[in-house]
Amino acid sequence: MLKEGDLAPDFTLPDQEGNPITLSHLRGRTVVLFFYPRADTPGCTVEACGFRDMAERFRERGVELLGISTDPPKAQAKFAEKYGLPMRLLADTEHKVAELYGVWVEKKRYGRSYMGVERQTFVIGPDGRLVKVFERVKPEGHAAEVLSALG
Repeated sequence: MLKEGDLAPDFTLPDQEGNPITLSHLRGRTVVLFFYPRADTPGCTVEACGFRDMAERFRERGVELLGISTDPPKAQAKFAEKYGLPMRLLADTEHKVAELYGVWVEKKRYGRSYMGVERQTFVIGPDGRLVKVFERVKPEGHAAEVLSALG
């Protein structure tokens, strides 16, 4: 379980355009890394559109927004285009980064168990350490909550 003060695990994943994004290459900037279960589903759309609507305010503070789900780049690109999402959406198709961050968990729905991404957000400081961890995220209003936590 990652906690505030820990060094954020480094990774490289393709974005929606297939370009590799390496977390450690963003050192010197604050990064908001939000994990969401699946592109273009109701809760994930609300969450991503919240970040979209506040993207300029994050940018003004020098914050890099990165969304991650286990969807492939093509699905991420379709999601980004459909909703005009300005942030990079990363494809963790083998859920390795989700496992590193402890968000690949057993879930239950309609009486069946399955593995999936738990909605969580990590604020990573310019030094690469976790500044804030948001667990059990509710999509509605989450972007404003994160922005407020940045001060």
